[in-house]
Amino acid sequence: MSDLLLVRHGETAWSATGRHTGRTDIPLAPRGVEEAISLFPYFRDRTPALVLTSPLRRAAATAQLAGLTGAVTDPDLYEWDYGGYEGITTAEILRERPDWSLWTDGVPSGDEEHPGESAAQVGARADRVLARAAEVLRADRGNVVMVAHAHLLRVLTARYLGLPPEAGRLFLLRTGTFSRLSTEHGLPVVAGWNTRP
Repeated sequence: MSDLLLVRHGETAWSATGRHTGRTDIPLAPRGVEEAISLFPYFRDRTPALVLTSPLRRAAATAQLAGLTGAVTDPDLYEWDYGGYEGITTAEILRERPDWSLWTDGVPSGDEEHPGESAAQVGARADRVLARAAEVLRADRGNVVMVAHAHLLRVLTARYLGLPPEAGRLFLLRTGTFSRLSTEHGLPVVAGWNTRP
């Protein structure tokens, strides 16, 4: 079976400062552009069977700069909707809620554009996109690449491994990196994580 390659978009002004960036569509920062370009040598001689990206421009730009052509936008690859915590740092949240965890406590509702999501809702989106990728992977037509966001990809990894969405907390994911999910003896495994060429 082929592999599932996960690419986290390059750095943005908000990711650099730890602000929760869900549906806010901000561009790559200069360092993020460099990180995305640095992925090009890895993908240059590879032709994936399918490339999926989040609709947000930081993911689409990362795919383009990494040389991933023919990408298909998949709304299930949007980042976690942080609701009322959109644009807020974890440090700011912890001043009000010292024991808060995104993974177990979720987020408060926000405005119409940021209603917020639970881990289970993000997990359901991850399951849908994994089901679409599985059709290609089972046919062994080549690798599937997904270019998206940290928390979504962490949940997706947990679900790929058969873990609950909340187990995504175990998989720290850096900007401008790729990770490889594979199989060993028919079982899902993490074959590479936070890799840079």
